[in-house]
Amino acid sequence: MKTRTLGHGLTVSAIGLGCMGMSQSYGVIPDPATMVPVLRGAVERGVTFFDTAEVYGPYTNEYLLGEALEPFRGQVTIATKFGFALPPEAEVKETGKATPLGLDSRPATIRRAVEGSLRRLRVDCIDLLYQHRVDPNVPIEDVAGTVGDLIREGKARAWGLSEAGARTIERAHAVTPLTALQSEYSLWTRFVEPEILPTLERLGIGFVPFSPLGKGFLTGTIDASTKLEPGDFRNVIPRFAQEARSANQALVDMIRTFGTERGATPAQMALAWVLAQRPWIVPIPGSTKLHRIEENIAGEALHLSPEEVASLTAAADAIPVQGTRYPDHIEKSTGL
Repeated sequence: MKTRTLGHGLTVSAIGLGCMGMSQSYGVIPDPATMVPVLRGAVERGVTFFDTAEVYGPYTNEYLLGEALEPFRGQVTIATKFGFALPPEAEVKETGKATPLGLDSRPATIRRAVEGSLRRLRVDCIDLLYQHRVDPNVPIEDVAGTVGDLIREGKARAWGLSEAGARTIERAHAVTPLTALQSEYSLWTRFVEPEILPTLERLGIGFVPFSPLGKGFLTGTIDASTKLEPGDFRNVIPRFAQEARSANQALVDMIRTFGTERGATPAQMALAWVLAQRPWIVPIPGSTKLHRIEENIAGEALHLSPEEVASLTAAADAIPVQGTRYPDHIEKSTGL
Protein backbone atom coordinates (compact mmCIF):
# COMPACT_ATOMS: atom_id res chain seq x y z
CA MET A 1 0.00 0.00 0.00
CA LYS A 2 1.14 3.54 -0.69
CA THR A 3 1.93 5.94 2.12
CA ARG A 4 0.78 9.44 3.01
CA THR A 5 2.29 12.06 5.29
CA LEU A 6 0.44 13.69 8.17
CA GLY A 7 1.67 17.12 9.17
CA HIS A 8 5.37 17.62 8.66
CA GLY A 9 6.85 14.17 8.77
CA LEU A 10 4.58 11.40 10.11
CA THR A 11 4.45 8.95 7.20
CA VAL A 12 1.88 6.16 7.45
CA SER A 13 -0.05 3.77 5.22
CA ALA A 14 -2.67 5.58 3.13
CA ILE A 15 -5.39 3.64 4.97
CA GLY A 16 -5.04 2.89 8.66
CA LEU A 17 -7.02 0.67 11.02
CA GLY A 18 -9.38 1.91 13.70
CA CYS A 19 -9.24 -0.62 16.51
CA MET A 20 -12.03 0.50 18.88
CA GLY A 21 -14.47 -2.17 17.71
CA MET A 22 -12.08 -4.89 18.80
CA SER A 23 -12.79 -4.00 22.43
CA GLN A 24 -16.17 -2.27 22.62
CA SER A 25 -19.19 -0.63 21.01
CA TYR A 26 -20.50 -3.12 18.45
CA GLY A 27 -22.34 -5.68 20.58
CA VAL A 28 -20.46 -8.89 21.33
CA ILE A 29 -16.82 -8.06 22.10
CA PRO A 30 -14.39 -10.35 20.27
CA ASP A 31 -12.02 -12.56 22.21
CA PRO A 32 -8.72 -10.62 22.26
CA ALA A 33 -6.88 -13.78 21.29
CA THR A 34 -8.73 -13.79 17.97
CA MET A 35 -7.83 -10.17 17.29
CA VAL A 36 -4.06 -10.64 17.58
CA PRO A 37 -3.79 -12.48 14.24
CA VAL A 38 -6.13 -9.93 12.65
CA LEU A 39 -3.87 -7.06 13.70
CA ARG A 40 -0.74 -8.89 12.61
CA GLY A 41 -2.40 -9.84 9.34
CA ALA A 42 -3.17 -6.18 8.72
CA VAL A 43 0.52 -5.33 9.10
CA GLU A 44 1.46 -8.14 6.73
CA ARG A 45 -0.92 -6.63 4.16
CA GLY A 46 0.62 -3.17 4.36
CA VAL A 47 -1.25 -1.36 7.14
CA THR A 48 1.21 0.60 9.29
CA PHE A 49 -1.16 3.02 11.10
CA PHE A 50 -3.23 1.83 14.06
CA ASP A 51 -5.65 3.87 16.17
CA THR A 52 -6.54 3.16 19.80
CA ALA A 53 -7.31 5.04 23.05
CA GLU A 54 -7.08 4.41 26.78
CA VAL A 55 -10.88 4.74 26.98
CA TYR A 56 -11.45 1.86 24.56
CA GLY A 57 -12.37 -0.93 26.90
CA PRO A 58 -11.29 1.05 28.93
CA TYR A 59 -7.63 0.07 28.78
CA THR A 60 -8.10 -3.33 27.11
CA ASN A 61 -7.63 -2.07 23.54
CA GLU A 62 -4.21 -0.65 24.32
CA TYR A 63 -3.20 -3.96 25.92
CA LEU A 64 -4.35 -5.75 22.77
CA LEU A 65 -2.30 -3.54 20.47
CA GLY A 66 0.68 -3.73 22.79
CA GLU A 67 0.72 -7.51 22.49
CA ALA A 68 -0.19 -7.81 18.82
CA LEU A 69 2.12 -5.12 17.45
CA GLU A 70 5.17 -5.66 19.66
CA PRO A 71 6.91 -7.79 16.97
CA PHE A 72 6.57 -4.90 14.52
CA ARG A 73 8.16 -2.10 16.56
CA GLY A 74 9.75 0.40 14.22
CA GLN A 75 7.49 -0.69 11.36
CA VAL A 76 4.14 0.63 12.61
CA THR A 77 2.72 3.90 13.91
CA ILE A 78 0.33 3.74 16.86
CA ALA A 79 -1.97 6.61 17.76
CA THR A 80 -3.65 6.74 21.15
CA LYS A 81 -5.68 9.31 23.10
CA PHE A 82 -6.17 10.95 26.47
CA GLY A 83 -8.95 13.19 27.67
CA PHE A 84 -11.42 11.26 29.80
CA ALA A 85 -11.61 10.78 33.54
CA LEU A 86 -11.53 7.03 34.02
CA PRO A 87 -11.77 4.73 37.02
CA PRO A 88 -8.35 3.38 38.05
CA GLU A 89 -7.28 0.38 36.02
CA ALA A 90 -7.27 -1.90 39.07
CA GLU A 91 -10.84 -0.87 39.90
CA VAL A 92 -11.99 -1.60 36.36
CA LYS A 93 -10.48 -5.09 36.55
CA GLU A 94 -12.02 -5.75 39.96
CA THR A 95 -15.52 -4.39 39.41
CA GLY A 96 -15.95 -4.68 35.66
CA LYS A 97 -17.26 -1.08 35.67
CA ALA A 98 -15.91 0.75 32.69
CA THR A 99 -17.94 3.93 32.32
CA PRO A 100 -15.94 7.13 31.68
CA LEU A 101 -16.52 9.75 34.37
CA GLY A 102 -16.44 12.76 32.03
CA LEU A 103 -13.86 14.86 30.24
CA ASP A 104 -10.53 15.57 31.95
CA SER A 105 -7.54 17.12 30.19
CA ARG A 106 -5.83 18.64 33.21
CA PRO A 107 -2.03 18.45 32.87
CA ALA A 108 -1.67 15.90 35.68
CA THR A 109 -4.34 13.70 34.10
CA ILE A 110 -2.63 13.89 30.71
CA ARG A 111 0.67 12.80 32.21
CA ARG A 112 -0.96 9.95 34.12
CA ALA A 113 -2.75 8.78 30.97
CA VAL A 114 0.44 8.85 28.93
CA GLU A 115 2.36 6.80 31.46
CA GLY A 116 -0.39 4.18 31.39
CA SER A 117 -0.54 4.14 27.61
CA LEU A 118 3.22 3.71 27.30
CA ARG A 119 3.08 0.71 29.62
CA ARG A 120 0.07 -0.94 27.98
CA LEU A 121 1.34 -0.36 24.43
CA ARG A 122 4.81 -1.62 25.39
CA VAL A 123 6.54 1.38 23.86
CA ASP A 124 8.92 4.09 25.04
CA CYS A 125 7.33 6.83 22.93
CA ILE A 126 3.79 7.34 21.64
CA ASP A 127 3.87 8.00 17.90
CA LEU A 128 0.74 10.17 17.76
CA LEU A 129 -1.01 11.41 20.91
CA TYR A 130 -4.49 12.88 20.56
CA GLN A 131 -6.68 14.83 22.92
CA HIS A 132 -9.78 12.65 22.57
CA ARG A 133 -12.30 15.46 23.04
CA VAL A 134 -11.90 19.14 23.81
CA ASP A 135 -12.27 19.79 27.55
CA PRO A 136 -14.12 23.08 28.07
CA ASN A 137 -12.73 23.33 31.60
CA VAL A 138 -9.07 23.31 30.56
CA PRO A 139 -7.67 25.97 28.19
CA ILE A 140 -6.40 24.34 25.02
CA GLU A 141 -3.15 26.28 25.48
CA ASP A 142 -2.55 24.37 28.73
CA VAL A 143 -3.19 21.08 26.96
CA ALA A 144 -0.87 22.01 24.09
CA GLY A 145 1.84 23.12 26.52
CA THR A 146 1.67 19.89 28.49
CA VAL A 147 1.87 17.76 25.35
CA GLY A 148 4.73 19.92 24.09
CA ASP A 149 6.62 19.09 27.28
CA LEU A 150 5.92 15.38 26.76
CA ILE A 151 7.25 15.61 23.21
CA ARG A 152 10.44 17.29 24.44
CA GLU A 153 10.78 14.57 27.09
CA GLY A 154 10.62 11.88 24.38
CA LYS A 155 7.33 10.39 25.55
CA ALA A 156 5.40 11.43 22.44
CA ARG A 157 6.53 12.01 18.89
CA ALA A 158 3.61 14.08 17.59
CA TRP A 159 0.19 15.17 18.68
CA GLY A 160 -3.28 15.92 17.44
CA LEU A 161 -6.85 16.80 18.36
CA SER A 162 -10.09 14.91 17.83
CA GLU A 163 -13.42 16.52 16.93
CA ALA A 164 -12.09 20.03 17.53
CA GLY A 165 -13.32 23.21 15.85
CA ALA A 166 -11.24 25.48 13.64
CA ARG A 167 -10.52 28.12 16.29
CA THR A 168 -9.43 25.50 18.83
CA ILE A 169 -7.13 23.97 16.21
CA GLU A 170 -5.51 27.34 15.56
CA ARG A 171 -4.99 28.07 19.25
CA ALA A 172 -3.47 24.67 19.97
CA HIS A 173 -1.24 24.76 16.90
CA ALA A 174 0.17 28.14 17.92
CA VAL A 175 1.53 26.60 21.15
CA THR A 176 2.65 23.16 20.00
CA PRO A 177 2.32 22.45 16.24
CA LEU A 178 -0.27 19.80 15.47
CA THR A 179 0.38 16.84 13.22
CA ALA A 180 -3.21 15.66 12.74
CA LEU A 181 -6.86 16.24 13.43
CA GLN A 182 -9.12 13.23 13.80
CA SER A 183 -12.83 13.76 13.13
CA GLU A 184 -15.67 11.91 11.48
CA TYR A 185 -15.80 12.28 7.70
CA SER A 186 -17.47 10.27 4.96
CA LEU A 187 -19.96 10.59 2.15
CA TRP A 188 -22.72 11.02 4.73
CA THR A 189 -20.85 13.13 7.32
CA ARG A 190 -19.24 16.20 5.77
CA PHE A 191 -19.34 18.96 8.39
CA VAL A 192 -15.55 19.45 8.18
CA GLU A 193 -15.62 20.68 4.59
CA PRO A 194 -16.57 24.38 4.91
CA GLU A 195 -14.10 25.53 7.56
CA ILE A 196 -12.05 22.75 9.14
CA LEU A 197 -10.41 21.26 6.04
CA PRO A 198 -9.29 24.69 4.77
CA THR A 199 -7.86 25.44 8.23
CA LEU A 200 -5.88 22.19 8.21
CA GLU A 201 -4.61 22.88 4.72
CA ARG A 202 -3.48 26.39 5.63
CA LEU A 203 -1.65 25.19 8.75
CA GLY A 204 -0.15 22.04 7.23
CA ILE A 205 -2.01 19.64 9.53
CA GLY A 206 -3.02 16.16 8.38
CA PHE A 207 -6.55 14.78 8.65
CA VAL A 208 -7.51 11.34 9.94
CA PRO A 209 -11.19 10.58 9.30
CA PHE A 210 -12.79 8.04 11.60
CA SER A 211 -15.95 6.20 10.51
CA PRO A 212 -15.18 6.81 6.80
CA LEU A 213 -17.64 3.99 6.10
CA GLY A 214 -20.41 5.50 8.18
CA LYS A 215 -20.02 3.04 11.09
CA GLY A 216 -20.60 0.25 8.61
CA PHE A 217 -23.66 1.64 6.84
CA LEU A 218 -21.82 2.71 3.68
CA THR A 219 -20.48 -0.82 3.16
CA GLY A 220 -23.91 -1.89 1.93
CA THR A 221 -24.12 -4.70 4.48
CA ILE A 222 -26.71 -2.94 6.70
CA ASP A 223 -30.26 -2.02 5.72
CA ALA A 224 -33.59 -1.28 7.39
CA SER A 225 -34.14 -4.96 8.17
CA THR A 226 -30.79 -5.48 9.91
CA LYS A 227 -31.10 -6.37 13.60
CA LEU A 228 -28.29 -4.78 15.56
CA GLU A 229 -27.09 -6.74 18.56
CA PRO A 230 -27.90 -5.66 22.12
CA GLY A 231 -25.06 -3.45 23.34
CA ASP A 232 -24.32 -2.16 19.85
CA PHE A 233 -24.05 1.60 20.32
CA ARG A 234 -25.58 2.19 16.90
CA ASN A 235 -28.92 1.30 18.49
CA VAL A 236 -29.01 4.80 20.04
CA ILE A 237 -27.73 6.70 17.00
CA PRO A 238 -30.57 8.53 15.23
CA ARG A 239 -29.10 7.74 11.80
CA PHE A 240 -29.45 4.04 12.56
CA ALA A 241 -33.10 4.15 13.55
CA GLN A 242 -35.03 1.85 11.24
CA GLU A 243 -36.85 4.69 9.49
CA ALA A 244 -33.59 6.58 8.96
CA ARG A 245 -31.84 3.52 7.58
CA SER A 246 -34.67 3.03 5.14
CA ALA A 247 -34.40 6.62 3.94
CA ASN A 248 -30.59 6.58 3.85
CA GLN A 249 -30.51 3.42 1.75
CA ALA A 250 -30.68 5.68 -1.29
CA LEU A 251 -27.17 6.90 -0.55
CA VAL A 252 -25.80 3.37 -0.35
CA ASP A 253 -27.59 2.39 -3.55
CA MET A 254 -26.02 5.35 -5.29
CA ILE A 255 -22.52 4.44 -4.05
CA ARG A 256 -23.06 0.85 -5.12
CA THR A 257 -24.03 1.98 -8.62
CA PHE A 258 -20.84 4.03 -8.95
CA GLY A 259 -18.82 1.11 -7.59
CA THR A 260 -20.31 -1.37 -10.03
CA GLU A 261 -19.12 0.79 -12.90
CA ARG A 262 -15.57 0.50 -11.56
CA GLY A 263 -15.76 -3.11 -10.38
CA ALA A 264 -15.57 -1.96 -6.75
CA THR A 265 -17.60 -2.60 -3.62
CA PRO A 266 -19.49 0.23 -1.90
CA ALA A 267 -16.85 0.29 0.85
CA GLN A 268 -14.03 0.64 -1.65
CA MET A 269 -15.84 3.41 -3.51
CA ALA A 270 -16.59 5.29 -0.27
CA LEU A 271 -12.95 5.08 0.83
CA ALA A 272 -11.66 6.09 -2.59
CA TRP A 273 -13.85 9.19 -2.43
CA VAL A 274 -12.41 10.16 0.98
CA LEU A 275 -8.85 9.59 -0.20
CA ALA A 276 -9.48 11.73 -3.28
CA GLN A 277 -10.41 14.81 -1.23
CA ARG A 278 -6.85 15.73 -0.18
CA PRO A 279 -3.44 13.99 -0.40
CA TRP A 280 -2.95 14.46 3.37
CA ILE A 281 -6.08 12.55 4.41
CA VAL A 282 -5.63 9.10 5.97
CA PRO A 283 -8.91 7.32 6.81
CA ILE A 284 -9.02 4.69 9.56
CA PRO A 285 -11.92 2.31 8.87
CA GLY A 286 -12.41 -0.22 11.63
CA SER A 287 -12.98 -3.94 11.32
CA THR A 288 -12.56 -7.14 13.29
CA LYS A 289 -12.38 -9.30 10.15
CA LEU A 290 -9.28 -9.69 8.03
CA HIS A 291 -11.20 -10.13 4.78
CA ARG A 292 -12.91 -6.77 5.38
CA ILE A 293 -9.54 -5.15 6.03
CA GLU A 294 -8.32 -6.60 2.73
CA GLU A 295 -11.41 -5.18 1.00
CA ASN A 296 -10.75 -1.75 2.50
CA ILE A 297 -7.08 -1.79 1.56
CA ALA A 298 -8.08 -2.40 -2.06
CA GLY A 299 -9.94 0.91 -1.96
CA GLU A 300 -6.59 2.71 -1.88
CA ALA A 301 -5.81 1.44 -5.38
CA LEU A 302 -9.14 2.68 -6.74
CA HIS A 303 -8.02 6.03 -8.09
CA LEU A 304 -10.96 8.24 -9.03
CA SER A 305 -10.64 10.87 -11.72
CA PRO A 306 -11.63 14.46 -10.89
CA GLU A 307 -14.75 13.94 -13.00
CA GLU A 308 -15.68 10.80 -11.05
CA VAL A 309 -15.15 12.57 -7.74
CA ALA A 310 -17.30 15.48 -8.87
CA SER A 311 -20.07 13.18 -10.08
CA LEU A 312 -20.07 11.14 -6.87
CA THR A 313 -20.08 14.28 -4.75
CA ALA A 314 -22.95 15.80 -6.70
CA ALA A 315 -24.96 12.60 -6.42
CA ALA A 316 -24.38 12.52 -2.66
CA ASP A 317 -25.37 16.19 -2.37
CA ALA A 318 -28.72 15.36 -3.94
CA ILE A 319 -29.58 12.77 -1.27
CA PRO A 320 -30.42 14.30 2.14
CA VAL A 321 -29.18 12.21 5.07
CA GLN A 322 -31.84 11.47 7.66
CA GLY A 323 -30.92 11.44 11.36
CA THR A 324 -28.07 13.02 13.31
CA ARG A 325 -24.77 11.22 13.73
CA TYR A 326 -25.07 11.11 17.55
CA PRO A 327 -27.79 11.66 20.14
CA ASP A 328 -27.98 15.32 21.20
CA HIS A 329 -26.16 14.89 24.52
CA ILE A 330 -23.15 13.34 22.76
CA GLU A 331 -23.18 15.74 19.82
CA LYS A 332 -22.97 18.69 22.20
CA SER A 333 -19.79 17.31 23.77
CA THR A 334 -17.74 17.06 20.60
CA GLY A 335 -16.01 20.43 20.95
CA LEU A 336 -17.06 21.68 17.53
